[in-house]
Amino acid sequence: MLDYDLHCHSNISDGTLTPTEVVERAFGRGVKMLALTDHDDTDGLDEARAVASGHGMIFINGVEISVTWRKHTLHIVGLAIDPAFPALQEGLRSVRSGRGERARKMGDELARAGIGGVYHGALKFASNPNMIGRTHFARYLVEAGHCKDVKSVFNRYLATGKPGYVPHQWAELGDAIAWIKGSGGIAVLAHPGRYMVGRHSMGRQTMHTLLTEFAALGGEALEVVTGSHTPEQYAEFSRYADEFKLMSSCGSDFHGPAESYRDLGRLPDLPMICRPVWEAFQ
Repeated sequence: MLDYDLHCHSNISDGTLTPTEVVERAFGRGVKMLALTDHDDTDGLDEARAVASGHGMIFINGVEISVTWRKHTLHIVGLAIDPAFPALQEGLRSVRSGRGERARKMGDELARAGIGGVYHGALKFASNPNMIGRTHFARYLVEAGHCKDVKSVFNRYLATGKPGYVPHQWAELGDAIAWIKGSGGIAVLAHPGRYMVGRHSMGRQTMHTLLTEFAALGGEALEVVTGSHTPEQYAEFSRYADEFKLMSSCGSDFHGPAESYRDLGRLPDLPMICRPVWEAFQ
């Protein structure tokens, strides 16, 4: 079976490597089919595709769209999209403008908590001001000596209820799915296990409601194997995929060598019950 990785990030959004470096690392680790899925931006796809083509890899155009659903922040991955589709690009522009506004508010909140200059410090870690996010703030706070690593920054300053957390209204679930499907792509609910942990997690009943709505709106796949899932969750979400007649996807959710749940590629196989999403690719 080919080595698939259908969820990863470059420095176009909040990864640490350029699109070229991401593809080179994936190739070196044996990935044969790769999707670059930067947050709310497709600017890295042309560069990544050219490098992948040079290595004989199968490259899938991707994106990961930030969504607000019932006060929960979700991520919807779009696979095999047409990045030139006007409605998709307009939607992504609207989401990016919200990112910039939230980041400035985060800087103000941290300043009120006694930590000044964080917004401007974080800017040097972002590819552009409208793509700045919590991860860029975390990298600056580590560099400035406020915490030992990115995870500690989130726990202390950037998670829900902490001094630098600013709630935000992202895209509507139905809009994100429509942008992806309108471009010819497949909408995938990313890392669902992450929505079921922490103080503000959703329970199984709410997950069931989410998947019901996701499928009704045209969502077609569930990320079953991903960096933040446990083996028990592979089995759990493969059952959800089967129940809701969704295809199954896999991806490392790689952000960088020192900041990821796992490295690119070499993912566990999907459970046997799964219908792989790549069977739907042209």
